Amino acid sequence: MPLARTPRRRLAAAVTTVLAVTLGAGALSIPVYAVPAAGEDLAATAATAEADLPAYPQHDRLLDAGLTGFLTVDDAAGTSTWRRYADGAGQAYTGATFLRSTRTTDYLVFAGAYKVTQRNLRTNGSLEIPVGPAEGDAQYAGAAGDAVFTTLLTGSGTVLRKHTEAVTGVAVTGLPSNATELQVWPATPDHATVTFVQGSVDKWALLDLAAGTVDEIRDAAGSTAVSATRTAWAFNGSTSGPPQVFVADRATGSVQQIPVAQAPSLGPFHVGLVGDWVVYGEALGMDSSEPSAHYPLTAYHLTTGKTVRLLDHSYHLAPAPDGSLCVRGGLIGQGEGIYRITDTGADSPTVEKVATTGRPTELVITDVAVPPAALDPDRSNGFTFRWRLSRDVRNAVVTVRHVRTGKTQSFTAHWQRDVVFGWQNNNLATEDAPNGDYTWEIAAHPDNGIGPDAVSKGTFTVVRKAAPHDFNDNGSPDLLTRDSAGRMWRSDLLYRPAGDRNGLRRGEPKALLGAGWNIYDRIEAGGDLGGSAVGDLVARDKTGVLWLYPGDGAGSFGTRLRIGGGWQIYDELTFGSDLTNDGRPDLLAIDKVGALWLYPGTGDAAKPLADRRTLGNGWGVYNDIVAVGDIAGAPAGDLLARDTSGVLWHYLGKGDGTFATRVKVGSGWNRFGNLVATGDADRDARPDLIGVTTAPYPDASLYKGTGDWRAPFRGAERTYVTELANPTDLVL
Repeated sequence: MPLARTPRRRLAAAVTTVLAVTLGAGALSIPVYAVPAAGEDLAATAATAEADLPAYPQHDRLLDAGLTGFLTVDDAAGTSTWRRYADGAGQAYTGATFLRSTRTTDYLVFAGAYKVTQRNLRTNGSLEIPVGPAEGDAQYAGAAGDAVFTTLLTGSGTVLRKHTEAVTGVAVTGLPSNATELQVWPATPDHATVTFVQGSVDKWALLDLAAGTVDEIRDAAGSTAVSATRTAWAFNGSTSGPPQVFVADRATGSVQQIPVAQAPSLGPFHVGLVGDWVVYGEALGMDSSEPSAHYPLTAYHLTTGKTVRLLDHSYHLAPAPDGSLCVRGGLIGQGEGIYRITDTGADSPTVEKVATTGRPTELVITDVAVPPAALDPDRSNGFTFRWRLSRDVRNAVVTVRHVRTGKTQSFTAHWQRDVVFGWQNNNLATEDAPNGDYTWEIAAHPDNGIGPDAVSKGTFTVVRKAAPHDFNDNGSPDLLTRDSAGRMWRSDLLYRPAGDRNGLRRGEPKALLGAGWNIYDRIEAGGDLGGSAVGDLVARDKTGVLWLYPGDGAGSFGTRLRIGGGWQIYDELTFGSDLTNDGRPDLLAIDKVGALWLYPGTGDAAKPLADRRTLGNGWGVYNDIVAVGDIAGAPAGDLLARDTSGVLWHYLGKGDGTFATRVKVGSGWNRFGNLVATGDADRDARPDLIGVTTAPYPDASLYKGTGDWRAPFRGAERTYVTELANPTDLVL
């Protein structure tokens, strides 16, 4: 007897098959799984031989189970399919089709508008019963065992008639005279159930197939079951109360209520009988978006009171003519399909899988597409993660974590079977992703609570070329500022060419690097001077001692190292250009008499500078020099120098520590209090320059490098670096 369905919250999208259905071609080989002790979950004792099981269409509804096969229905297509247990072979039919069985024979019943046909699958014989207007408006009422039932409206009420190969049109007795809306459903090889309406009350009763008589009339319930010795029925629960299950002894009439979990049920509750066990559970849990304590299919022994868990969920129950129960459901570790529940007299029923959909019961992550082991975001601007889940979820959480810094980004997918996570170059907070090792994890929680969370993990490494003026090793330049109180701040710079705030701007909130920096009268940042592959600082104190602050790669600096004393003789210092073409930045200094000195970088933090050598005199005309890197496309780094009249000059490095004849860049550069060699701010592989104004309106302009020595910069482009609002700050 079918369940009375109640409204329920359903998933928003159909779930597609992830695992392939495998069709077997030989004799049936059915693994048998022993049900564990009471209160324990079912654990498989052998792997399911999926290739030997017939295929079960995952979206079909299990309608009937027979001796040699089963019948499913595709409600959307209006087709039914008969399949043999042995090999899955069978036939699809359109229209109303049913499977009925005796102890020895299976029958297919086809209910048409003008006739009902019963086909004997053992002998291939058939019985035809006319219905419709030509037969006094006789209507098909159902079938059970080897009998087909029709109703005929007479002057004294509705008559229920039984039709078999031996005799046809025999009236069924025992029904109330005012019974209407009669329907017959299979129960056991000897009995059927008949449902009807008496007055305004729904009823159900047992129908003895051999005698053609009705007795044991009861008020209708949500689901009913019949065995040779008992009847069972269940009432759906509600949001305010749990479901109820009752079993009656047919010999004595005594009724007992079965203990079930005292929790509300969200959907239809069904019941079955297998020997001395009553089987019950909430149906359709796999399609629900909420958990329920009633989803597991449970068996309760009617004598001992023992309770065992059979399946993790169930869709449909279909009693088989041998007294077993066929269930469309699923078991974690064994997957989805049809399971046969049998009472063998042991401590627990046996559970055997007889058909498979090929899909897992637990939530499974498949088709993983994740970054390669080594990823350069500067080349690809990120990577698209993709995972496919075996069913829809509301909260699949993806987490990417930078191991060294602990910076983490998470993303939650809602109602997505295909989880796509676009991890771009600027996905960690509002800064670009730093170099180093990363971990990723996706954790998907089943909305219905059936099975554990599905978790998949992995690692990848971001590898990108070290960039000058990059102190947190994430490929984008940083801006250092010292405020009037002597505190040092670091801001990650982002260049985004689109949007309302396009151009160069600050990324993550600025980081405080420490106080006490006002002991220095000169601070310069220009790249990797100490061989650590990240940007460093040099700072001169007021006694003339020069110090190296090696970058730690996490946005700050390690313990300072003394380079040497006597540096008070210089008015200008800068480093950041590789003037000697050895792959290391070099330091330049202008002394008080106007001589320019070159200190080649060594790459050794213990002695970062080699002995100086002079590059000529007359450099006292400049009030600022900036080692900006290679801005002109030549093999070596270059130098910018601003004279006292505000003209900016470009000195093209020749790679031997000397420069070509200077070229005028332009005038009016004295409006900037600071010129900052930022490195490649706009990610076009060419160094850029920032000019910072002071009072009365502090601001900053970005000059993007062109790679052309004749015109090394494009026109000024406004930036959105808010740290520059304080005119007392020193910008590095």
